[in-house]
Order: sequence, then structure tokens, then C-alpha cells
Amino acid sequence: MKRTLAFGGLVATAGLLAAGLSVPAQAASDVASAPLAATGIQAKNIAAFWFSERMANLINATPYTVETKVAAKHLSKGGPSADSKPGVVPAIGDEKKSAAKSKNVNLPKTTGKVFFIGADHKPHWCSATSVQSSYHNMVATAGHCVYDTVSNASTMNNWVFIPGYYQGKTPWGIYVGKTAYTHYDYDVYEDGDRDYAFVTVYNGIKLPPNGLDEAWAIIRKALRTGDWSEVEKYVGFKEVDKATFEAYDKAKQLPAYARDGKYYALKFTDAGRLGDNVGGQGLAYNQKIGQPVFVFGYPSGSHPDGNYAFTGKTLKWSYGKTFAAQAPAIKAEELQAVKSSFTGEGALGSAWLLKYNNGRRLGYLNGVTIGVSDTDGNDRYDTSVSPYFDGETYGVYSAAKNNWSGSIA
Repeated sequence: MKRTLAFGGLVATAGLLAAGLSVPAQAASDVASAPLAATGIQAKNIAAFWFSERMANLINATPYTVETKVAAKHLSKGGPSADSKPGVVPAIGDEKKSAAKSKNVNLPKTTGKVFFIGADHKPHWCSATSVQSSYHNMVATAGHCVYDTVSNASTMNNWVFIPGYYQGKTPWGIYVGKTAYTHYDYDVYEDGDRDYAFVTVYNGIKLPPNGLDEAWAIIRKALRTGDWSEVEKYVGFKEVDKATFEAYDKAKQLPAYARDGKYYALKFTDAGRLGDNVGGQGLAYNQKIGQPVFVFGYPSGSHPDGNYAFTGKTLKWSYGKTFAAQAPAIKAEELQAVKSSFTGEGALGSAWLLKYNNGRRLGYLNGVTIGVSDTDGNDRYDTSVSPYFDGETYGVYSAAKNNWSGSIA
């Protein structure tokens, strides 16, 4: 549903569309898209930004806190209904299998954090998850973890996804966002009922085994001693032109050096496609409200009473049955909610997985957290809310799922 009042109470404008969004011809009325890194060179520069200075930008990033709290008096029953028949897209690896029930909970490999530069020009993160797509290259998260609703710009800068991220560690590589897709009504009207996004990402890239610090140390030693055997053995480099070398050398983002009249810069290693490395959840839409879901994310921050229950450093889960909800004050009339103690900071973009299979760690993405609420007034968050995934959600997903990204290494 189109809105005339923005999600969060800000007056909506057409600024987001004017800032560079385009509407794909295949679904012109419902889908908007925007580039995050249109070229491989742009993607490399984004990766270099996060890799630089001993991963300082990753390590110092804080959870994104925009539009996370939904006042209890603004959350009511009622809400969504299916707009067509129920449907599912199977997870990667589950195309010929059916999901089964399980009592134990093994955490999914698909979940991680998206990092970006916010309107305050500082690094932030949200939760996100890998989902099924034709080229195994798609991430799902909350819309306002991709589109900058604060400064009314198009998208967040330097957007990347890191599955399994932990304190500067990138176990499966870093995946730079290529193109973001969301519902037209969210981009133009900031409609809370459409606060979700699907993002295609380039192949992952990873550093040499010893990381940037070790790479620098090996180069300095070689320049001092003249022995380049360790550089050739442990660190991957490629010859570049003088301008590229000078750019790297000036920025001090990635190791670069000159030798025998030639110029060299660190060579990224291709980590492969996201879905091939960690899998990808399926997608479920127009599902019956009242089914149990697992919520996986990285909650952080405090409850209203000041209690810090979560650090945001490790993946957490909650479990419950969905129920229909509305939040008229933020013009969100088609929400689903679930009882959860997740605090809002960091939990934005958390994956709601229907029929999660413990053995394969796969299920069907059926929602993403866009806010939390204290519904009983005890100063503890007890409810998470998500847009209801319907046929229009599937339309946005479908506009993104067949788009190739490729390698930037």
C-alpha cells in the first residue's frame, strides 16, 4: 500500500527516487532498484575501505539504530492477509527435499552482518542472511539497512555482507553489494509494510592467509633485505600501472610496492559465490499467520530498563508463533509479529525462518525484523515485528533473483 506519511513519522518525498533509483521494466509498478557498486573497480575500493587499517572500520562499526522502536500503544492486532496463493522457493541444496521438524537448534551459516556507512558518515551494521537465487548471490535484510531514509539519499555507502563475521574475522570472505532491490512504495513513501530489501552481491574476496598486517610486514622485510621469497610464497600481488600504485600508496588502504621499475599491489583472492560457500535460505510468501518461526540475528544494545542482554558479537536465536499486527502511527498496517526478547540495536534485518531444518540448517525466509516493542510495559522488549511477506514481496525477490554479479578479484 502506498503511503503519504513516511515510516517513522518523517514526511515522505520523491527524493529517494530522484536520487538514482530505477524501476525495472519487468515489474515497473512494484519494484525499485539502485546500484551499490556498479563496477568491479568500485567494488574493490569498497572492499579496501573495510580491509584497511587493521580492519578498524569493521571492528569499530556500531549497530544501526534508526527506526527500531515501536511503542506498545502503537502496536495492535489485525493486519495482513494473503494477496494470492501461498508459495515457497526452496533453499540452496533443498530443491529436491522437504523441510523437516527438529527439536535442536544448529545456527545457520547463511546469517551474518551487513556493514555500511550511515547518514552520520560512520560505520554501522545490521543483521542479514543469504537467500536462494539463480546465481547464488543474494542477501536479504531490512529495507532501511540498505536505503538511507535519514538523509533521503539513495543507498548506504560502502555496503558489504560478511557471513559469520566475528571481531574482524571474515571466515567466508567479504561480499560487496552490487544492486539493491526493494518495493517501490518503500523507496518513495517509506512504507513500513514494505521495509525489506534483496541485494545481489559480487563473489566474495579474501585476503592472503596471514592478513593485511602480515602482508605489510613481509613486504617491508623484503624491501629491507632484498629477499622476495616470502612475498612470492605467502602474499599474492599483481603488477599495476603507476597511477594505480600511487593511488594505493597514498590511501594506505592496501599493500603496494615498487620493485625494479615496476609497480605491484595486493591481489584479492576470489572466495567464490556466496550461496556456494554458506548456502541460501528459501523464501516463503502468503503463508498463514500463526506458524512458528525461528528468528536469527545479532541483537545488541539495552532494554528500556538499561539491561544489556545482548552484545551483538554472536549470532542468537528466538522462537515463537507469528501473529498479525498493525502499527498505525508509523503507517504499517500489514505487519506480522513474534514474541522475542531481542533488543532493537543490531537485530534489524534478522531472518525469520519458517520450517527450519536443524540438520541442513535451512528453511524459508518469511520475514525480516524492522523493529521491536515492549508490549507489557515492564521496560523489556518482548516482541519483534516484520513486514508480512506476500505476493508483492515475491515480486521484488523475482526482480532480483536472476541477476548475475560475477567476480571482482
